[in-house]
Amino acid sequence: MTIIVTGSSGLLGSALVRSLRADGTRVVRLVRRAPQGPDEAFWDPAEGTLDPAVLEGARAVVHLAGAGIGDRRWNEEYKREIVRSRVEGTATVARALAGLPAGPALLSASATGFYGDTGDREVDETSPAGSGFLARDVVVPWEAATRPAAEAGVRVALLRTGLVLSRDGGLLTRILPLFRAGTGAPLGSGRQYMSWISLDDWVGAVRYILNDPEMSGPVNLTAPEPVTNERFTRALGRAVHRPTMPVAVPGFMLRAVLGEFAEEGVLIGQRVLPRRLLEAGYSFRHIRLDDALAAVL
Repeated sequence: MTIIVTGSSGLLGSALVRSLRADGTRVVRLVRRAPQGPDEAFWDPAEGTLDPAVLEGARAVVHLAGAGIGDRRWNEEYKREIVRSRVEGTATVARALAGLPAGPALLSASATGFYGDTGDREVDETSPAGSGFLARDVVVPWEAATRPAAEAGVRVALLRTGLVLSRDGGLLTRILPLFRAGTGAPLGSGRQYMSWISLDDWVGAVRYILNDPEMSGPVNLTAPEPVTNERFTRALGRAVHRPTMPVAVPGFMLRAVLGEFAEEGVLIGQRVLPRRLLEAGYSFRHIRLDDALAAVL
């Protein structure tokens, strides 16, 4: 059995590749340089280049490539790069799969940003798209780029991922120094919901979707119990055995430091539930945030 993975050098991709290979699964990594062995193959998403023969005989393609949402301060050029890297790469994979007589399944990265700011309202995979740059300009066209594969009869699952908790990358590695110094604090109002998932559960959920031929369409990769930013702050303080600041960081300060990303990446609330995974019978390893943080840290 062969699984093709794009974005395999990132936090999620590298964890998935390690897990699959540990079980003896052959993984072929799509890379944008000269391949260095039989377990790598070349593609160029910017040019729309991917030889369909690379995908023949594979069980699935897990497509995770794309520029980081929070890696840089947003300006118009970087916002275009965020969109371009996702839409062009996804369209390249989808077209290659559509050209095969019996294409592998496609598990394509997406994000809970699809739902926009949900406030304290619970949403699941049946909820409509929200508004704002991430929902309207990024996630909606990103998911739509999978259409050629779906129209050709390929099973397509859209992995709407929330905040992934890991000590190896992502949000935690950026904020842990502040919390270990005792200067962690709620952000903005602190009442905005955060939809999180441990890295172990993200990998476990993706592998569950790989093995379930009925899982297609959007699937929320979030834990069943989202928490407010204030609760997240207190839980992380407990996890590192340090006090947290009693006063929240005001929204205007976050906007001054982070720019537009603060509005859509930090201050909005998303209370996203993993209805599809729960109904399919996936058993979460970490349901409570305190347990997830203890395991991660």
